[in-house]
Amino acid sequence: MDQRKFISGEQVENVKPQKKLICNFAEPRSDVCEMDGDVRIHGNFSSIYFINSFESDTSVTNETWQVKPYARKHDRTLMERIRELTIASSHDPFDAPTCTVNHSIPAVVFATEGYTGNFYHDFTDVLIPLFITSRQFDGEVQFLISQMHIWWVHKYERIFKKLSNYEVIDLGKEVKVHCYPHAIVGLHSHKPLSIEPSRAPNNYSMVDFAKFMRTAYALDRDSPISLRENPRTNKPRLLIIARNRTRQLVNADEVARMADGLGFEVVIEEASFFRTVAQFAQIVNSCDVMMGVHGAGLTNSIFLPTNGVLIQVVPFGMLEGASMADFGIPAGDMKLKYLQYSISEEESTLIELYPRDHPVLKDPKSLHKQGWSVLSKIYLRQQNVRLNVTRFRPVLVEAMGLLN
Repeated sequence: MDQRKFISGEQVENVKPQKKLICNFAEPRSDVCEMDGDVRIHGNFSSIYFINSFESDTSVTNETWQVKPYARKHDRTLMERIRELTIASSHDPFDAPTCTVNHSIPAVVFATEGYTGNFYHDFTDVLIPLFITSRQFDGEVQFLISQMHIWWVHKYERIFKKLSNYEVIDLGKEVKVHCYPHAIVGLHSHKPLSIEPSRAPNNYSMVDFAKFMRTAYALDRDSPISLRENPRTNKPRLLIIARNRTRQLVNADEVARMADGLGFEVVIEEASFFRTVAQFAQIVNSCDVMMGVHGAGLTNSIFLPTNGVLIQVVPFGMLEGASMADFGIPAGDMKLKYLQYSISEEESTLIELYPRDHPVLKDPKSLHKQGWSVLSKIYLRQQNVRLNVTRFRPVLVEAMGLLN
């Protein structure tokens, strides 16, 4: 283990090798502290104690650190809702509570407050960082969750059981003192909905994560249909992700008829709360191409077979950069073929709400300058999409070609 210690981004060298607590506060997405030794976790007191050996550097005795174990620290407003955990380091075992339960496995501590419940943030902020942090232990690790939402843990039960062989502990309700030989507080996070292999244990990648998800949800298809074999009888399946509130594809049926004419077998489905993750994962994995308007539903691309095709429809309003960062780059990292289609002003229902000379239509940049709350209200919440099927047709033709 690297024995350097990071405090607020400053690296301190020449720390003696006996020192076994390392905190990294320099990363933009999350703070993480890792301890190797005598770790005592007192859940409902939000306290974690690390007992140094008596031979350790006495200059670091009785230090404390505060960590909010949710991987979105750049969002200051959100992070105000995340409970702070205190890590206290001491040479004296009597400074810490006595162990109630002793474990021989590592612990990973994180929070499920924040934006959990939004499918995109479930994976970007928690599940992918949890995979990065804990997969290296091959199930021999226990999760302790601060601000735990039991419904959320049940929703992703298959993932939790695949990552850990042990029961999840609700920190807020736990009165016992759990002791571990190793603990990680906080989750490593690299970028939205993705992994940087060079920074991950065992060089894990998004391809590895996608394979892990297929195993967790018992998905059969690792690759899309081959149109080279029996091209006349093999019809690729196209999934159109429907939305029932904002950014609806209002002429989805018309798009489906056009796609059918091109040779696709078309499925229109909504990833609603009434379906389990497992049920929708099966639908997505059965398809070769998935398309939808920018939004959390595109996160389901993690269930597509490798080399499948993702088509993202970008709403009007200069949202290309965010769309690429949120789903385009992750698609490439998962080895999916990716196509991005930006709608025209005529394909936006905003033309029914605003005069043609209004800044919303003529000067989107001015709305961006007013901040996220303004631009998201208009371009993400007020807008629906009516695709020009003639203009969009070449995108589906290209998708068909990519399957060859």
